[in-house]
Amino acid sequence: MSQVIIVVDKISDWANYYPSDRVITAQQYLTEYGADRYEHAQVINLCGSYRYLSTGYYCSLIAEARDHRVVPSVSTISDLSRKALYTLALDRLDQELDKWMLELAGDASEFDCMIYFGQTVHSQLSNLARQTFEQLPCPILELSFRKRKKWELERIRPGSFGELEDAEQDAFANSLDTYARKLWRKPSARRTYRYDMAILVDPEEKLPPSNKTALKNIVRAGRKIGVDVDIITRKDYSRLAEYDGLFIRETTAVNHHTYRFAKKAEREGMVVMDDPTSILRCCNKVYLAELLQQAGVPTPKTHFLFRDQEDALEAFIEQTEYPVVLKIPDGSFSLGVTKAETEQALRDKLADFFKQSYLVLAQEFFYTEFDWRIGILNHRPLFACQYFMSKGHWQIYNHSGGKTNAGKYATMPTHQVPPKVLRAALKSTKLIGDGLYGVDIKQQGDRIAVIEVNDNPNIDAGVEDDYLQDDLYRQVMEVFLQRMERKRLGV
Repeated sequence: MSQVIIVVDKISDWANYYPSDRVITAQQYLTEYGADRYEHAQVINLCGSYRYLSTGYYCSLIAEARDHRVVPSVSTISDLSRKALYTLALDRLDQELDKWMLELAGDASEFDCMIYFGQTVHSQLSNLARQTFEQLPCPILELSFRKRKKWELERIRPGSFGELEDAEQDAFANSLDTYARKLWRKPSARRTYRYDMAILVDPEEKLPPSNKTALKNIVRAGRKIGVDVDIITRKDYSRLAEYDGLFIRETTAVNHHTYRFAKKAEREGMVVMDDPTSILRCCNKVYLAELLQQAGVPTPKTHFLFRDQEDALEAFIEQTEYPVVLKIPDGSFSLGVTKAETEQALRDKLADFFKQSYLVLAQEFFYTEFDWRIGILNHRPLFACQYFMSKGHWQIYNHSGGKTNAGKYATMPTHQVPPKVLRAALKSTKLIGDGLYGVDIKQQGDRIAVIEVNDNPNIDAGVEDDYLQDDLYRQVMEVFLQRMERKRLGV
């Protein structure tokens, strides 16, 4: 489990806060607190200066050499010295800034805002504060705004812990308490765990990869083997470095915060499922179709249709057999997938899909009463389900009528699955990585076809765990534990 260490220039800087043996001087950290003293350390560097070759700079540099997680990192320190970085991609900044400053600054032409671990006392700027900290993780940041023709973010610089006034110290303490909550807990209040892991979820997601009971089962399975598991949301991006592992349990996409979480977790040296490479490879059906075809994996007959290639489109429309299935490259849960029964329906649906994507997949209609879903973890079969088509519909999920209906299912031991289905699932996932995947396969007599590989497969209590029960969650968490152990040992 990670241990929080707070580094200050001198202990007297901490005089206004509760004493703690986790608060040490920069000199102590540099000379006495090596990697052998704390294996899993989260270092909060509160030195007064991070300028190049200063004490604060060396604390962050040495922390990284010791494989300690540190804020600010050397990379962040470097970024803060480059003014070009002040043009951060902060959501709706230009549109909202004038409105915020009218409320905060009135007739003034300058305004400064302090941010402590992504929090600020100015509620209007709370989202901006969070986004800034996500981009530049530094304990204290000072944002300076200036009004020219309109309000602009003029400068971002690190603030000095030793120069905080009384009111600022209160705000800093509250933010630190939130950010490093494990520091303030009494050891007797909880069991000691070897590692900390986060599960990323979206509480508002209508079709999440794991239901609430499954999430509770994952947490319980982790704690039984010494892994403390927290449920986090997208608002906890800045806290990610507190953990040793990340399990993404919300629907992933490349242009989405789930991918940013995966990338950050990977940069932090964490164990992460889904890893960013798997998200890239699985989330785009075009890439996946090409990958499977090149590897000789059996798939439905597939064509790539391009918006600006009118002659090729006409040739396809004239030659295709109906019905035909059209897919948007990054759809999920049967969304962005439609069936065209006639030539006119095909033209209409293509026109609609080409408004969303330059490229559309067209596949032969391969109807079966059910799809196989084979769960693969670490190159081994984990579970097997038959997902039956939704009643009166050609897909597992039916999104018509304003609500989503799903078909029935049957879960069974993997040794009861036809060997050729298992072989196809394993061959497909070896092209992706060594994470957790769900392979959708259709079977019609002796013919099988891999429909897609999901990087974020469903694990729902009462469905995928219907055969293995608690053992499914135990197997998942044991893979996390083994990988976190290997990370720690550097193997």
